[in-house]
Amino acid sequence: MEWYEDEVRSMERTRDAVPPPPGSVAFYGGSSIRLWSTLAADFVGVDVVNIGFGGATLESCVYFFDRLVAPTRPRSLVVYAGDNDLGDGRSPEDVLASFRALLRKVPGRVGPIPFTFLSIKPSPARWYLDERIRRANTMVRAELDGRSWCHYLDLYPKMIDGDGRPRPELYVEDGLHLSPAGYRLWTEILSSHLDTIF
Repeated sequence: MEWYEDEVRSMERTRDAVPPPPGSVAFYGGSSIRLWSTLAADFVGVDVVNIGFGGATLESCVYFFDRLVAPTRPRSLVVYAGDNDLGDGRSPEDVLASFRALLRKVPGRVGPIPFTFLSIKPSPARWYLDERIRRANTMVRAELDGRSWCHYLDLYPKMIDGDGRPRPELYVEDGLHLSPAGYRLWTEILSSHLDTIF
């Protein structure tokens, strides 16, 4: 986890200098969260805190949870991760194991707060992983079934076109990270679940 340390330490310094309001909605995960520069403006009237760090995997989200999430004392947690795990060669079963470890962290570290997992997105750059992405999403969704405090938000169907392929306008040139249109879509989807997430 040494690869992440510089960015994590920088995030800790920023948080300690300007602490987020207690009871914020924390968005946690990799670059899809980190690069969401309009997050606060997209959810006006809601205190949100962006805890995204570059290249984050579910495994690293577990590792840094106590340092990055717990001190913010959020009232709700939204997570996007798993994309990079698969990109690094891990299996859907590995993703599920890391997800379970993350899920175990939540009640003990931040209390019985609402937990929302955003499904792994279908991106042009990782289309070769689509079968694994769908399997991982199915496994995570099944894991959350029956947990009243957990919510699975399925982004996948709205991010593919009529031919079942990723919508290119939702991504920047690298085909992996979201474009402004991609973030507008995410905002629209999350806003339709305000009661459960926020």
